[in-house]
Amino acid sequence: MRRNSDDKRLPLYALLTANIVSVIGNELTFIAIPWFVLETTGSAALTGLTAAVGVIATIIAGFFSGALVDRLGYKRMSVISDLASGVNVALIPLLHYTVGIAFWRLLVLVFLGSILDTPGHTARRSLFPDLIARAGMRPERANSIYMIAERLASVIGAPLAGLLIAIMGTSRVLWIDAATFAISAAILTALIPSNVTAEASETARPERQPYLRELADGFRFIRNDPLLFWMIVTMSMGGLLAEPLYSVILPVYAREVFGEALDLGFMFAGLGAGSIIGGVIYAAAGHRLPRRVTLIGGYLGRALTFWILVTIPPLGIVVASIVINAIVLEPANPLSMTIYQERVPEGMRGRVFGTSRALASITRPIGMIAYGLLLSGIGLEATLYILATVNLIPPAIMFFIPAFRNMRAPARQATTERRAVAA
Repeated sequence: MRRNSDDKRLPLYALLTANIVSVIGNELTFIAIPWFVLETTGSAALTGLTAAVGVIATIIAGFFSGALVDRLGYKRMSVISDLASGVNVALIPLLHYTVGIAFWRLLVLVFLGSILDTPGHTARRSLFPDLIARAGMRPERANSIYMIAERLASVIGAPLAGLLIAIMGTSRVLWIDAATFAISAAILTALIPSNVTAEASETARPERQPYLRELADGFRFIRNDPLLFWMIVTMSMGGLLAEPLYSVILPVYAREVFGEALDLGFMFAGLGAGSIIGGVIYAAAGHRLPRRVTLIGGYLGRALTFWILVTIPPLGIVVASIVINAIVLEPANPLSMTIYQERVPEGMRGRVFGTSRALASITRPIGMIAYGLLLSGIGLEATLYILATVNLIPPAIMFFIPAFRNMRAPARQATTERRAVAA
């Protein structure tokens, strides 16, 4: 009985492992390519342009790749995306060491890298619900493990990239980065059954429509589901109003208040630690927690911790507030994954998941620019007051919008949970 249960869970653990490897590879890319641009051009402006091109490509791919994910299948798209991304990354050091790589060619490869990687991310998330059902695991617990694995990979990947660059040099790290994508593809190919979603796909997608119509179906599905629609609205608001804290405000905060880059490192360490703790708590008890309270409480808790930053406290209190921020907000991530999995049909996951991710991300560059202008124009303290005030808006919207009062798990999930407990 135990052996049979382990066999059913092996594909789920395989996908988690492949995703960890892929996320570490992405972290290597995130660190190594900007460093490569600085080494080869010496220009901070060109480095910023390179990062912006990657963000724009991710958003575009989120909108347009979802239908392709649904058409090709989740496992197949995951493998293709990893292999293509690995080849794309390998081309950077290959061209650098052979014919040379002009900056515009590097931009093209960065753009293609984000375009190729995004459908793989969507495909893995789309495949995950079927592996959860196969494993007989509670969705809240499985999705928490998924998010914890991603957080751990990010925490490991960033310092690993810095260490490897210092030891081996940037171009050699890019070779390792390319290899991580090949390893991820090999794990998916070897350990995840090809027919895991075959029957569901045949019943969910009886006939193929024109590509643009399929893309429109993803938008239409989101618009016709009030809960998903308003979840995306509030996530998009979070990207605009809150997420720039980490990429724009905290670096300025660390420099102006404490004067050391090391202090910024402590802040981000607190963010990673708090996210992992919050994920572990939700994995253990998420199925017992009221969903509406968990979601709204997470957003409200984040907003309240921002008011601590306004007082310009000592570093220890700043780090503690960031830890608390991450602990209370992190359960919203696996909870949102669970709700999406419950409400989106198998044959539409690629389109809906990809479109949702793009819509939630599209406001982030705007927020980064806006907070950067505020910091330059009115200073750190006034910007912090604005940050803390405007972030009370999303939980207020969630409290008053009727769609957030209907977040209960469907009956079929309750049945799955009873079977999981019995197993």
